[in-house]
Amino acid sequence: MMKKVDGLDKLITSLSQMPGIGKKTAQRLAFHIVKMPEEAVRGLIQAVEKARTLTYCPVCFNLNQAETGCSICNDDRRDRNVICVVEQPSDLWALENSGVFHGLYHVLLGHIAHLDNVSPEDLTIKQLMGRVRQNNIKELILATNPTVEGDATALYIQKLLESSNIKVTRLARGIPTGSTIEYASKVILADALQGRKNLSG
Repeated sequence: MMKKVDGLDKLITSLSQMPGIGKKTAQRLAFHIVKMPEEAVRGLIQAVEKARTLTYCPVCFNLNQAETGCSICNDDRRDRNVICVVEQPSDLWALENSGVFHGLYHVLLGHIAHLDNVSPEDLTIKQLMGRVRQNNIKELILATNPTVEGDATALYIQKLLESSNIKVTRLARGIPTGSTIEYASKVILADALQGRKNLSG
């Protein structure tokens, strides 16, 4: 059995702890990083350090560099009557890259998961309801992931809005059950947005 190289082994272990990265992918990345020119490695370190300074937009909770709202919230060209609700900033980025949606977003920063002690109060649902009440929102698109927890979160938000006149829709099931929005293709996301279902009756 080959003896482990301490620095390389630590890098592989760290990389393999990231979501979606297994041991073999972590090894390939680690060996690639080791071979990178010193300038490229410094650039990678600086990029990570800069990303670590990001904060959440005070309006939609997307990742943001400024404290006055993100570029999406500040874009006057967007449809301000429609909010697309997602679980994580990575889901927002995936939907935005589909190029189909031109409204606003709201990031919940998770989903309701009672087994993990995550309740509605741990999410940004209260802030979402505040936005809905204070603005002329006509449609709320529930784009939580098609999982048990994502569906439960969508149902909870839907029930909060039952007595309102807001149209509540859910992404079409072009996204396979149990998968996540972050990893869906642009075509699937575009179809899911365009074929969304009305939940508000």
